[in-house]
Amino acid sequence: MDQTKTGALIRQLRINSGLTQKQLAGCLNVSDKAVSKWECGKGCPDISILSELAEVFGTDVQTLLSGRIDKNESEKGNMKKTKFYICKDCGNIITATSEAIVNCCGNRLTAAEPKKAEGADMLRVEDIGGEWFISSDHEMKKDHYISFVAYISDSSVTVFKQYPEWDIQITLPLYRSGKLVWYCTEHGLFWQNITRPNIDKKN
Repeated sequence: MDQTKTGALIRQLRINSGLTQKQLAGCLNVSDKAVSKWECGKGCPDISILSELAEVFGTDVQTLLSGRIDKNESEKGNMKKTKFYICKDCGNIITATSEAIVNCCGNRLTAAEPKKAEGADMLRVEDIGGEWFISSDHEMKKDHYISFVAYISDSSVTVFKQYPEWDIQITLPLYRSGKLVWYCTEHGLFWQNITRPNIDKKN
């Protein structure tokens, strides 16, 4: 193992996953200083947590040991770059993993630009024992509501359609990490990362 190459790869995968050093450390039950040392090439992960680290990033141990991502491996992260095309006339939601020409209701659509949610704009995400429970106090009126919420992982996108007068109450299996994307009919597309800070170790 080349510590410098592996460290650089860990940093790249962490950033691509939208994780801070502290969040990654929480997933692995190590200190953020340990993660910093790996990324600087001044140390390497213990062999006992390499498989867990690979799982967090949706890759394999061999890739981490080699310190490089081949073409097929790099394509695994494409789902997190999913683009959303939303028709304001009919509410249709069209997704694509790269730029696309999309038409709906006679209109040419452009991909919505997501904004990072902050403070009160963020959805509430709670661990309810094996599942994430996602909710919000956002208005759900006919002319101002969240029309959909999507959960994006390395390998899939799950879209939950929402309607006026509905309360947002979504449950998801408790994955390690991912991204929530949602669309407000008045303020546009938002996103936030969700991570499970502590993983129960197998006995």
